[in-house]
This record gives sequence, C-alpha cells and structure tokens, in this order.
Amino acid sequence: MGIKWDEDVIRHEDGRCRCGWCGHDDLYVRYHDEEWGVPEHDGQRLFEKFVLDAFQAGLSWLVILRKREAFRRAFAGFEVAKVAAFDARDVDRLTKDAGIVRNRAKIEAAITNARVIMERGGPRWFSSYLWNFVDGRPLQPAFARKEEVPAETALSRRVSREMKRLGFRFCGPVTVYAFMQAVGMTNDHLTSCWRHEAVRALAE
Repeated sequence: MGIKWDEDVIRHEDGRCRCGWCGHDDLYVRYHDEEWGVPEHDGQRLFEKFVLDAFQAGLSWLVILRKREAFRRAFAGFEVAKVAAFDARDVDRLTKDAGIVRNRAKIEAAITNARVIMERGGPRWFSSYLWNFVDGRPLQPAFARKEEVPAETALSRRVSREMKRLGFRFCGPVTVYAFMQAVGMTNDHLTSCWRHEAVRALAE
C-alpha cells in the first residue's frame, strides 16, 4: 500500500529532482508536485483522500488517480453527509460502476466511515481529530533515501488503533501512514527532492 519507490530521486527535463516514485507519468508528476505532502485541513478533502487510500490497497496509486474523477462522481463529490446517507441501493449501484474499484467491502467501509465522521461532528471534527495527533503541525523527518521511508510508524499504529476504536474501517497502520504522507501530516519528500523544502515552508 502507499507509494512504491523504484528509485531515490529522478531528475526531470525541467532540471528538478523529484521523488523516484512519481516516475515520468504526467499525472503522477503533477500529483507529486501539487498535492502529495501538502498539509490538508479541509475535512471533506481529508475524507476523500482517506477513502481513496483504502481503495488503493493492493493497487498502484496511479490506478486510483486515473479513476479519481469517476470516484468523485460515484461518491457524491465525497460530501461526507451525502455518503453517510447512502443505502443498500447505493452499494449495489457502486458495485456495478465500472469507473471505480468495485470492491464491496471497501464501498461499505467508505459509507461506514462517513457515518462515523457525521456521528462525531462532521468534516470539521474529522480534520481536528486527525491533526491533533501531530499537534497541528506536520512532522519533518528529513529522509535522504527511499530505504529510510517507513511503511508504518508507532504513530500510525496509534492512529489506526484509535480510529478502529471509534468504528472506522480499512484503517490499518500502513494505510494510515500512506494517508498521513498524502495529506501532509508528515513531510516524506526526500531531502534531495525539490518539493521537500517547498512543503516544509508551508508548515512554517
């Protein structure tokens, strides 16, 4: 799960060095440059990324990126209240939607997770809940090599346990850490990647 690192960094034609996982695919490079690691505090966007990370398990993240617009259409723009109101008919609809990953367990988990969020206070609560684990500021581990980047950490295991206790599903420690990387709770761009300092500056 999460990002698969093939190389430490890659120097692209624009002269910038980027984390090796983004390769040369334009969509992947744009995601790396514009989204991955950027601190996200909007509860709706956090829910979207949390759902997509769960769907990504066992697949390439690039597959999910290419289906993201279809996911947005299928899941009502990832508006938490709307997803929380989905019923059995919606589950059946989604399992027949060729534009997304048609995994019933993950579809049902997305709905369950939306309901947990709404029961606790909605998207704003979800954002505060998550960011409190890092005291509101992104972690800055400064990894130099891909081998240093963990698949999970003591913190992601703690977050996973706490989320499961509240009723969240598909939130194992590896999935949680991939999510934390994606939403900027930890800045895991390698130090030789041009985005490392750019993302670090966003937290200052």
